[in-house]
Amino acid sequence: MLFLIFRGGGLPVFQRERLRVFVDSPVFQRVVIAVIALNGIALGLETSNELAARHAATFLLIDRAILAVFVVEIMLRIVVHGKAFFRDPWSWFDLIIVGMALVPASESVSILRLFRFLRVLRLISVVPGMRRVVSALFTAIPGLTSAVVLLLLSLYTASVIGKQLFHEAAPQYFGDLGRSLFTMFTVLTIEGWPQVAEDVMAKEPLAWIFFATFIVITAFFVLNLLIGVIVSAMEAEVNAQRWKEDQALELEQHLAVMKEIKALSEKVERLAASLPVHADGRPRDAGACEHCSCGHGASRGGGVAVPADRLTDGETPRAEADDRRRGE
Repeated sequence: MLFLIFRGGGLPVFQRERLRVFVDSPVFQRVVIAVIALNGIALGLETSNELAARHAATFLLIDRAILAVFVVEIMLRIVVHGKAFFRDPWSWFDLIIVGMALVPASESVSILRLFRFLRVLRLISVVPGMRRVVSALFTAIPGLTSAVVLLLLSLYTASVIGKQLFHEAAPQYFGDLGRSLFTMFTVLTIEGWPQVAEDVMAKEPLAWIFFATFIVITAFFVLNLLIGVIVSAMEAEVNAQRWKEDQALELEQHLAVMKEIKALSEKVERLAASLPVHADGRPRDAGACEHCSCGHGASRGGGVAVPADRLTDGETPRAEADDRRRGE
């Protein structure tokens, strides 16, 4: 069964190509997106205990129907794309999510059934814009690594300094390294830091210098550096996608132009063959075509081609042929 699926389901090439056009069509993609959205709505409604108890059979039927649609979609994509399906990371993403939903419910693997809620994430793989965003995030990981390490280093350094300076003034915030790390992370998020600063400044009036310096370095500089790396990666991903689209368009235009040039060349050749003169201006008649390869000299009036060395000055092959007939 799997062998037949990998080999195109045993379908002829033209039928598989028509199926590929259908699977890759925008209409099919919109249907899949609609089913995913319906699945998300149903899963959200199912979180209500009252609705889940009242319409349990309906929710189960909807879940089974949506899962069947996903399975059919995956099988169609495997049939259409064959081994290429497994070379696409997004195809593996869809296959894993749908496969988790197929795990039978039991006490030992009941936790895996919760992964059916991840089916909503299939919108990421279906919508091209979301795919580009996620791809850009993965592309930005090398650049993000350095920025994240810089941020963690700043956070750790500030936590150690804060613990040494304020462990007596505010032990609830800087009593040990763990509390100090959590406090400085809170300050980093710019949420609730005024309360922390006020409690510390009640005993250490100059503590505002420490907090202000930390916020400027981390929240304004390092976090903006992270955002800049992500934006640059997204721009690179968008530019790469546009470049691919431009290359495909240029190739299509090139093929169309070459096809048109070939058609024009064939028309020119047919037109040249039908003209009454040669390309150099000589007429296509028996007298002028005795020594060329066009065949007009031998085909008109039954004349015979005469070599040029047998012609006298001013004499033409047609005149010599007429004299020979009169002598006979």
